[in-house]
Amino acid sequence: MTGPQLAILAAVAANRVIGRDNALPWHLPADLKHFKALTMGQIIVMGRRTFDSIGRPLPGRVNVVLTRQPDLQLPGVEIATSMEAVLERFGEDTRTIFIIGGAELYQQTLPYCDRLYLTEIQQAFSGDTFFPAYARDAWQEISREIQQDDTSGLTYHFVVLDRKSASHLPPTGANPAAAQ
Repeated sequence: MTGPQLAILAAVAANRVIGRDNALPWHLPADLKHFKALTMGQIIVMGRRTFDSIGRPLPGRVNVVLTRQPDLQLPGVEIATSMEAVLERFGEDTRTIFIIGGAELYQQTLPYCDRLYLTEIQQAFSGDTFFPAYARDAWQEISREIQQDDTSGLTYHFVVLDRKSASHLPPTGANPAAAQ
């Protein structure tokens, strides 16, 4: 494969909830460590509201905020107005581009991702932000690690899924943003 791998990284409740009031509805320290281990030294792309919820650039990673505000300036962050611009900027890079949220960005990029890194929380939560529905049979499970949080008792799984075929990719030279 040439260029970077495009991957989604998300923690998802059993009912597809990924957020409530611009925050995670759970606290899983081991999941945060897992996120850090996967993304350290890589490229992370997030929507502006996700950046606002984090509150700062994450150290040791290239932070890219995708926004409709081309004049937005955030110290320590690269601004992009489209995924096409992100792919153009990092097209020759060998690092993984992790899409880390939120829901709108997951929805836009899911058709172009080769890998999903999901923390599947084995409980439903109330929330106002959801991970997009996707055809699970189009993905092959590569690994699954069962975890349990000692404090909350929550059971969750670290799951890696690879897309079964590359037929999801647009033709060479096609504009991924225009394909939506």
